[in-house]
Amino acid sequence: MNLDFSPQDQQFREDVRAWIAQAYDADLRAMMAQSKNGYLDKAAQLRWQKALHARGWAAPNWPKEYGGPGWTSTERFIFQSELAAAGCPPVSPMGLKMVAPVIMKYGTPEQKQRFLPPILSSDVWWCQGYSEPNSGSDLASLQMRADHGTDSDGEHYILNGSKIWTTHAQWADWMFCLVRTSRESKRQEGISFLLLDMHTPGITVSALPTLDGPMTGQQEVNQVFFENVRVPVANRIGEEGKGWTYAKYLLEFERGGTYSPMLRKQLSKIAEIAAEQPADDGGRLLDDPAFRRKLAALHLRAAALEAVELRVFSGVESGTSIGAASSMLKLTGTETLQAASELAVEAAGPAALPFVQDTWAQLQGREAAPRVGPEYAAVLAPRYFNYRKASIYGGSNEIQRNIIAKLVLGL
Repeated sequence: MNLDFSPQDQQFREDVRAWIAQAYDADLRAMMAQSKNGYLDKAAQLRWQKALHARGWAAPNWPKEYGGPGWTSTERFIFQSELAAAGCPPVSPMGLKMVAPVIMKYGTPEQKQRFLPPILSSDVWWCQGYSEPNSGSDLASLQMRADHGTDSDGEHYILNGSKIWTTHAQWADWMFCLVRTSRESKRQEGISFLLLDMHTPGITVSALPTLDGPMTGQQEVNQVFFENVRVPVANRIGEEGKGWTYAKYLLEFERGGTYSPMLRKQLSKIAEIAAEQPADDGGRLLDDPAFRRKLAALHLRAAALEAVELRVFSGVESGTSIGAASSMLKLTGTETLQAASELAVEAAGPAALPFVQDTWAQLQGREAAPRVGPEYAAVLAPRYFNYRKASIYGGSNEIQRNIIAKLVLGL
């Protein structure tokens, strides 16, 4: 694999930068700078994704036949790097990055025609129905029932149970969902993959409070309850009982992805913070040897991660399966992001302490007090707390180590 960028690659980078400078306007930049968990509200997020779609860049990984740009792995990496460097919001991944590849690979022609265009345009928003109250990283233990039923409308499934930790279910129009259609075989063989309309009668979305909720003022995760929810059999992806296969394919995309561009952006910000903060000896924190060692170690981890990402992307382009590489990227990427968020809090010092001014003011019936310290510090602790879950969702990092041990080391 050649790691040098060609003149064409460099021109592509300039084109992306020029477009970002025009499309990523001051309002979006201001909202993203104040986002404490990396999300915008739905209206702002939709405005950004519509701009990407208008340019033809909403789905850089999609092939041309489905409306993607048909980029090389190098172009995709450059694009993601420039978005991260500019601080752009990531697209909502549930539709564009997760369920869409499953529909492309395993869906019927009718399902592709029905679902892919509104996913690409962001006209329809998706959420993920995987985890249950007693089934998280051990996903094969899920219990939500899907029983067969038939009436004048045709054959359908009747769903009863609940899903939990469902990100932005309150915004979603549709859910891709794993359900249990059989208990007569191995537990992995009794799972099916359904697409369901979130406006179907019998679905209730209940918000779940999170540690960073009062600090962010944003609702992120939910529990979704299903009571006799009817889903047409035509909304099943692939064969009944083969959902585990489709779910594993999807998880390759959820666990893989690109971490290094975002890491480089965060490390650059940490250096800026440390340049302003005093060290114990009266100089700059950035000049403190102990702090510089920590920052340098994270730069090395980011560089190593970038090399692995480029190798994986190159392999995918040549038709190689991601396999255990998605687990390696998820493991290393999330743990390095956590370490970077911790170092950012350390660099800002007491100014990074959580400050929930609006919540406390409301409880005490008084006007909110102004925040003390630099504005950038307000987001550091909430982001630190938010990244704690990164090593759990998408399959905990302990599970990823088991996958690597089995597939790579043969243990």
